[in-house]
Amino acid sequence: MGEGAGLPLRRAGRVVVLDPGDRVLLLRYDGDPPVGRHWATPGGGLDPGESYAAAASRELTEETGWGDVVLLGEIHRDVRTIGYAGRLLRQHERLFLARTDRTRRELGDVAAMHASDGIAAWRWWTLAELDTTAEVVWPAGLAGLIRGCALACLDGIDDHVAEIGVKRGVKGAAAGDEAELGAGGGTVDGGGGKAVLGIDPDRGDAE
Repeated sequence: MGEGAGLPLRRAGRVVVLDPGDRVLLLRYDGDPPVGRHWATPGGGLDPGESYAAAASRELTEETGWGDVVLLGEIHRDVRTIGYAGRLLRQHERLFLARTDRTRRELGDVAAMHASDGIAAWRWWTLAELDTTAEVVWPAGLAGLIRGCALACLDGIDDHVAEIGVKRGVKGAAAGDEAELGAGGGTVDGGGGKAVLGIDPDRGDAE
């Protein structure tokens, strides 16, 4: 049986946002056990009739105050148990890649939203920091996932995106997206070079 089997299902779209230095934006939640304190990418649950991509884009805007960041494509699927609204849920997540052209970009006027949503802190993380941190980060292996994006060929990304109906670079364009993930996660695979998505797997970790 997969993680959280038998729990109510929640679907969510999340965004792996990178800055020009390949730092990733994470939000901290200080949840009660068994979930506890953890860091996660921006994102949240789907509204009725909403696609994963549309939810990811909407939640990114709500949680950052940015309205100019577009999704580049789906890169990962995951299933995990979360605490939400006082109960445990089985969450099916789809993660999308996005970029901002501003280094360590500041968030907009979202303090009130963060307080109401239980977001305790935010920060930009280098991949080296993710490799060595003792903090709980969702999804697990995020640094490796980001490095793997650098090795995915453009055709591979486009083929995978087209298969699920998400238009690369267009917000909220995943129609008819109801296929669910099994017990394991998945990432976009492919061959090619580091320039495909603008991520350098050999980048130094200098601040």
